[in-house]
Amino acid sequence: MIPWHAIDTVLLDMDGTLLDLHFDNYFWAEHLPTRFAEHHNLSLSTAREHIHRLVAESEGTLQWYCLDHWTQLTGLPIAALKAEVAHKIQTRPHTLKFLQFLRAQQKRVLLITNAHRDSLNLKLACTDIAPYFSAIISAHDYQAPKELPQFWQALAAAEHFDPARTLFVDDTPRILASAKRFGIAQLLCITQPDSQRSANSCADYLGVADFDEVIPGVSHE
Repeated sequence: MIPWHAIDTVLLDMDGTLLDLHFDNYFWAEHLPTRFAEHHNLSLSTAREHIHRLVAESEGTLQWYCLDHWTQLTGLPIAALKAEVAHKIQTRPHTLKFLQFLRAQQKRVLLITNAHRDSLNLKLACTDIAPYFSAIISAHDYQAPKELPQFWQALAAAEHFDPARTLFVDDTPRILASAKRFGIAQLLCITQPDSQRSANSCADYLGVADFDEVIPGVSHE
């Protein structure tokens, strides 16, 4: 399904693509509301409603991904709270096998994430993925999320890749749409970013549940 002969550079998202999104969903839906309720002496249901509203108000913006912003909003040390549940940080099935395949194919592989550097560093410390990348880039480095054209312009200026010979893998259709508008030729959508939830629709893009589906010669279990 992927024309590997026509690809020099592979851009990979982190959360929901390389790593199981269950960690993030659990943190925002369960762990943070619990700690927020305790800290502010609220019921858990009230805390959940408050956090859900704050999340919805800033979705897709750089602030949405910024731990400093969330620390200000909640009065809680968000990076430290994430570390409390770091045992839930896991790679998705076949992630390491896919990264090893890309290395064997001598592709240039970049990690590009909207995650704040504190969250990024925690996840890299809990997994074995960091050595496989030529560069590890947070959208905060460019002051623009992947949803905006400014991110892609800054990335291209810094990393000098050819969009026509590039594959980008992400689990969020609006971000894939942003990459498409920039001119990224090959787009792949992860359909089940959270192992504990049902698959999402990726109707406008080539979609796979796991990376073994795009590694040539790998039998699908």
